[in-house]
Amino acid sequence: MYETLKSAIPAITARQREVVELIAAGCSNEEIGERLGISPRTAKAHSDILRQKLGVPRRRQIPAAYRAVTGDDPLATRMVARAGHRQ
Repeated sequence: MYETLKSAIPAITARQREVVELIAAGCSNEEIGERLGISPRTAKAHSDILRQKLGVPRRRQIPAAYRAVTGDDPLATRMVARAGHRQ
């Protein structure tokens, strides 16, 4: 049964997780590009792939779909990273 659940979760790369976190934080493709050192077009491509993998029609639905599929809150991950960076 575990293998069935594991195969149902789409493979999300580390970079895609970063993009999900930034989308959840309300960043535009331009802002995502600036923060990750990629072009806005590449940020949009990541967003498009995430929409397809998560089965949602709109970019703003990505964080909720990610949370539903993985159980991870993309905003919580971002807050932990920021807290660790300040120390």
